[in-house]
Amino acid sequence: MRIGLLTEGGAPCATGDTGAWWQRLVRGLAPHDFDLYAVGGPLPALPLPPNTRLVPAVGEGAPAAAPPERAGRRAYGRRDRRRFAEGFRSLAAGLTAETTPGTGEDEPARAFADGLGALADLARDSGGLPGALRSDEAVRLLEAACRAPGARRAAAAAGLRDHLAFADHLERVLRPLSLDWYDETALGAADLCHATAGGPVALPGLLAKRFFGTPLLVTEYGVGLRSHYLDAGTADRSTPLRTLLAALHGRLAGETYREAALLTPGNAHARRWQERLGAARDRVRTVHPGMPAERFAEVGEDEESGEPGTLVWIGRVEPAKDLVSLLHAFAELRARRPGTRLRIVSVPAEQGEADHCGYLAQCAALAAQLFPDEAAGAHAVGENPVSFEELGGPEAPTLEDVYASAAVVILSSTVEGFPASLVEAMFCARATVSTDVGAVVEIIGGTGLVVPPRNPRALADACLALLRDPGRRHRLGAAARARALELFTVDQNLAAFRGIYLELLSHAPARHRAGSDVPFAHPAEAHLPGSWAPKAVPAGTGAPDA
Repeated sequence: MRIGLLTEGGAPCATGDTGAWWQRLVRGLAPHDFDLYAVGGPLPALPLPPNTRLVPAVGEGAPAAAPPERAGRRAYGRRDRRRFAEGFRSLAAGLTAETTPGTGEDEPARAFADGLGALADLARDSGGLPGALRSDEAVRLLEAACRAPGARRAAAAAGLRDHLAFADHLERVLRPLSLDWYDETALGAADLCHATAGGPVALPGLLAKRFFGTPLLVTEYGVGLRSHYLDAGTADRSTPLRTLLAALHGRLAGETYREAALLTPGNAHARRWQERLGAARDRVRTVHPGMPAERFAEVGEDEESGEPGTLVWIGRVEPAKDLVSLLHAFAELRARRPGTRLRIVSVPAEQGEADHCGYLAQCAALAAQLFPDEAAGAHAVGENPVSFEELGGPEAPTLEDVYASAAVVILSSTVEGFPASLVEAMFCARATVSTDVGAVVEIIGGTGLVVPPRNPRALADACLALLRDPGRRHRLGAAARARALELFTVDQNLAAFRGIYLELLSHAPARHRAGSDVPFAHPAEAHLPGSWAPKAVPAGTGAPDA
């Protein structure tokens, strides 16, 4: 079958190793053909397998095309202006309406969906939507919706600057409506649309369903809406503007979840977000990310590896990882068990991600204060109790080397989605101590110790308990490896999506596409090797004997 794979462009899904899951998907499901649609911008240069092609976005409103000033300047006639006003008024009402307790979100959500569909139809019929969304008329309609009775209190306080900023953001979010992907040669030719996230990334899939009846599958290994709410880049925006932006992304995510034929969150944490935003439970199926286990096989099978007094933390150094609590916990632990060592191994930030050098310097300074007699520094190694290293450097050349040195692997975060480092530690048969955030409990499943976040004493007690009991460490590590190999490998992920693709296609109505053969014009035997028809009898030879 042909799959329209909708990606974010540049970072197609969750960060970390799970960010490459769609690349493993297209390679592992080679019998299927994949068309890649980069919604948020061009994909990085990647070697694509033979069954995959990248579909460019051209025309007005393309994510990487002409600047907005030159896009969508087409003037609407009277009829199209009326269509735009009706659609935008409905969409704005769905964004600004305050939900009345006890009535649910059905009415505002329906208004938003109706307005979104009307704008999509207008963009397909007449084009010109980017310019219309930035017009004075759009700003006036938005202002009227914010001032209407029943509007959210924060939205009613929005001023002209807020309306202009929101109109600019709305045009960029709705830019996929103006792309040239909605015909029989692009998404119209897809048997299934598979979005690597909800919200704006899944917009082309919503349109393919609206225009062609193509089923939509949405996979989320993180929660994009939650990331938007936590985005530090919105801190300098006014409260009314943040309210409008949150409403836009919330409504769009909810519409995606309601319209998808199936949702496949990567963990129960993401699943709860989807169900809260309107996803029906019978259309949600957890599919854990598939991660390559082979590279960790040697470490996991070596029962003698690991340094008895070494604790390892590995990940991206950022405030959400709460290394401050980890350092305080280690100070208490070392006071009770001298000779213990902590390796903090940072993973280099990917392109487009924030580089928290300031936080790393803060943690190094704290370590120097906590261990002044041992001179722990930003790059201390050897006899120092805390070492700050970088993956790929001389002290930590590979992930396998880092995990092989650990007696216990620690995760100290206050915020997490699906922590890949935890699964990697399980592949390596390492006992773990983790904070109870995100999908941690679901991943661990009783094969490691879990403590409350921001609690250095509990973190120190758990690490000390494992360091004092080698037998328990080895039992937990073996159980963790068995669990990871059962649930989190690439093979199980591919098997799950192989079955889901066939299931969704079997439930979708058959469609005849323009330019294809007439349905049932050829029997099924015509597609099998060999000859299924009797050979023609040469003229004059007579019929064969009965």
